[in-house]
Amino acid sequence: MAVSNESVLKKCRSLGISPAYLGYSRNSKRVSNQRRGKQSEYGAQQREKQKAKFIYGILEKQFRGYYEKAVKLQGQTGENLMILCERRLDNVIFRLGFAKTRRQARQIVNHGHVLVNGKKVDIPSYLIEVNDEIEIKDKSKSSEEFKQIKEANASFGVVDWLDSDLENLKAKVNAFPTREQIDVPVDERAIVEFYSK
Repeated sequence: MAVSNESVLKKCRSLGISPAYLGYSRNSKRVSNQRRGKQSEYGAQQREKQKAKFIYGILEKQFRGYYEKAVKLQGQTGENLMILCERRLDNVIFRLGFAKTRRQARQIVNHGHVLVNGKKVDIPSYLIEVNDEIEIKDKSKSSEEFKQIKEANASFGVVDWLDSDLENLKAKVNAFPTREQIDVPVDERAIVEFYSK
């Protein structure tokens, strides 16, 4: 599995996004050295793609696969792409408040702490379905890590399409998200234009 060792804050600064979208509350005090000159249309499209990939922690091959799947689904390709990214199990764990950051959510899934409909799922890219029941394994719930997560996320606001019980680390998927419910600052139309060339 490929792992990026680049600083999250540094990458956020270079892409012009807030670390909060990844679950980090700290902001870098450094001032970004903005390049002068106008960015090309291609450069702007590529930047939007890089933002989406970085926020969700997806590599190029997999992201391209999501795009190709999004093309085949009914509706607008860009919206379908964002919804597919939101449906990833690691993202859902983050959205539920069962992890402090998306990176931690990915690790929690990788380490086998998550059950989907009573079965262990350790694949971060697993796509959840409507009515899926998600919970942290009983053996893991009492760990110090999850006690700290519950304390840190006690006032965590869960998205409308998920029904979360943070105290018991259980949840249910009520529906797929709409684009309006996805607060990721990405212009998905630019990504579609990038891939459709």
